[in-house]
Order: sequence, then structure tokens, then C-alpha cells
Amino acid sequence: MNDTYTTISNKIGRGTYSEKRSKFLAFSHHVESADEIKTIIAAYRKQYYDARHVCYAYMLGYERTDFRANDDGEPSSTAGKPILGQINSNSLTNILIVVVRYYGGVNLGTSGLIVAYREAAKLAIEDSEIEQRLVEETITHHFSYIEMNDVMKVIKELNPRIISQNFDNTCEIVLSIRKSLAPQLRSKLGIIEP
Repeated sequence: MNDTYTTISNKIGRGTYSEKRSKFLAFSHHVESADEIKTIIAAYRKQYYDARHVCYAYMLGYERTDFRANDDGEPSSTAGKPILGQINSNSLTNILIVVVRYYGGVNLGTSGLIVAYREAAKLAIEDSEIEQRLVEETITHHFSYIEMNDVMKVIKELNPRIISQNFDNTCEIVLSIRKSLAPQLRSKLGIIEP
């Protein structure tokens, strides 16, 4: 099971590409949700209100199944698709790339647009910090206070991240561990698989 994925850090990557007096400003963002994406795109539309196009593409989820490409008025598949192509060629996820175009008065043609959006997106990715991250699973375990030592031995052995803990007559601990180790952690804690 593959439990790592490639994304970018929270640093915003930037790139600028010019072609026949048209200027393409590219920005890459680490994102976690569609709502976050909508907020970022709205902010770019507001900040660059005088630009002709604000095109974008994104990929979400470690399985890389949630994605979208938007041409924002450019000819079909000349902006969003080339941006998404750069995301795919770098196998990235949880990423949004926005490319703002200021029209320079000279038409670039479909092939010219594809090259310009692809290059702008590529420059933004090159300016980003690429990271490998773990796919984690959260496990909640309820146990009696008498079992505390056994639970702590398992935690020491498998080293999951403790998200929260509550020790009372009935104890609860919430752990996060890489997905491939989750079945082993459940087994050692005596949790029956869901």
C-alpha cells in the first residue's frame, strides 16, 4: 500500500511568463479542500480585477481523483488543461495553480496559449518547495485505566502521533499513524477492524 504522496509546502510558488506582450502571472498554493480553493481564486479575481483571465487547475486527495481545470474564457483546453498537465507531470496533489493573464494585444493562437500557460505553471512549481507527506489514519481507542501500561507500550513501540487523550475511569486516546501501520496498531490495541 502506498501511503505517501507528493505535494508542495505552504510557501506560495510564483512564476512570470511573457509572450507577445501578454503577461502570465502564476501562483501555486498548497490546499486541503474545495472551499479553500474557492476562497483563493476569489481573492485573485479581486486582486487582479483588471486582468483578462484568471485560469486555474487543482488536484486534491492522496489518491489524486479530485481535480478540475478552468479556462476562464480562453479557448477550450488552452489554459486549465496545460496547467493540470504540469501538476500531473510532477505527480502532485493538494495543489492549486492559478495563472493570471494580462492580454498584450496580440493573439497567441491555441498552441501559443497552451505553451504560455504550461510554462507559467511550470515556473510556479519550480519556485515551490516539493514535499513527500504521509497518508495518515486516525484511530480512537477507549480502554479502562487498568490497561494504561499496555496501551502506552504499544504507543512507544509503533510511535503514532497522539492527537488527544483523556484519562479518567474510562480512558480515551486519539492517535494518528501512517495508513500502512494502522491495521497493526489496531491489532496490538485489540481494536476490532471496522
